[in-house]
Amino acid sequence: MKFRHEITYDAPAAEVYAMLTDPTFRQKSCDAMGVLSADISIEADGPNARVVIDQVQPTEGVPSFAKKIAGDSTRAIQTEEWTDGTEATLSVKTPGKPTEISGRLTLTQTGSTTVESFEGEAKAKVPLIGGKLEALVADLFKAGMDKEHAAGVAWLKGQR
Repeated sequence: MKFRHEITYDAPAAEVYAMLTDPTFRQKSCDAMGVLSADISIEADGPNARVVIDQVQPTEGVPSFAKKIAGDSTRAIQTEEWTDGTEATLSVKTPGKPTEISGRLTLTQTGSTTVESFEGEAKAKVPLIGGKLEALVADLFKAGMDKEHAAGVAWLKGQR
């Protein structure tokens, strides 16, 4: 299932990129999302960076059709490969689970604001309920981006 999601920051793209490649910010972001545990690895070289967040997420509130697949918690490994400080490929793998997300993150600056957009696809390799599971995974990903956005707004205002 293809989907798109956008969030806007009142900051230049370079500041948003610096935030997204800061391990302390990424931990705050995980905390804001209610992640149970996270191992964050960031290798940055100017506008190029590799961000890997290996996290365990709670599945509380997940519909029963998905809870059977997800269990009480699920592991997700999010990998971002930033190539020029404004674009990255993104993948979210769920080891042992039949779901994944892949796509592209883009930072677009207009004036003093930056839009972070994700355009990609959620896939679920499950007969019969695959479409419902893809929609759920996409919705959870978008909700995570929104929670990261709230943490990012605070971060950019100096609340670190």
